[in-house]
Formats: sequence, structure tokens, C-alpha cells
Amino acid sequence: MAITLPNEYGYVLLAASSTFFVNTLHTMLTSSARKKSGIKYPNSYASAEQADKDPKAFAFNCAQRAHNNFTENLTPFLGALLISGLRYPVYAAGLGALWSAGRVMFALGYTSSGPQGRILGSALGALSDIVLKLAAAYTALGFALEW
Repeated sequence: MAITLPNEYGYVLLAASSTFFVNTLHTMLTSSARKKSGIKYPNSYASAEQADKDPKAFAFNCAQRAHNNFTENLTPFLGALLISGLRYPVYAAGLGALWSAGRVMFALGYTSSGPQGRILGSALGALSDIVLKLAAAYTALGFALEW
């Protein structure tokens, strides 16, 4: 089977490339919070005792958790984006852009307001993610069954 990329697949690649910059934002937020909190490497998080006593340590934990959540979700998102884009490149790219925007909102909300601040970005990211995953499954099924 030969797969021909649609003319609009470049938009899918642009959406995928946006995640590089979202990751850089997370890195900057986490590094800044680490520096402010004084939590030294190799510690990934402030201890529960530190976070309970020091708002800067708590903020570092929030930034670190937001970044980890991003990396946990990145691989399945990219797979769904790249697969669904084979049949629906414009829709996939739009959903990919929404996902990245949601992840920026998630990062900024979580790092500025704690766990409650992540809700809106989480909802936007989850909605676009599930639609991409369904489109990817449908696309894969179509290729498998040759329709």
C-alpha cells in the first residue's frame, strides 16, 4: 500500500511543530519556579512538607506536574494528529492547534493558580485529543479495510 500525503499535510506538521514551543514554555516555567523555590537537582519535586510550608515550593511542584502531564500526553497526541491528518489534514491541524492552545492555558493556569487553574486548558486539550483519537482510529480502519 502506498500512502500519498495530502497537499494540506503541511498544516498537520505545523500543528505538530507547535508542541516544541509548548514544551519550551513548560521548561521555562519549571526552571523559573525551581530557581525561586531553591529546590536543588536532582530532586524532581519539593517534598510534601516543603510544599505545605513554602508557597514557592508548592508553585514549583505545580509547574513540574504541569510539565510532566504535557510530556505524558504528547506521544499519544502526536500519533493521533499524524494519523488523522492522513485523511483529514485541515481538521486534524485545527484540532492540533486547539490542543496546543489548551496545553498553554493548562501550563499558565496550573503555574499561576495551582491545580484549579488547569481546568479550562485541560478541558480544551481533552476535547480536541479525543476527537483526534477517534479520527485516527477511523483513518486507520479505512486504510486497513482499504476504503
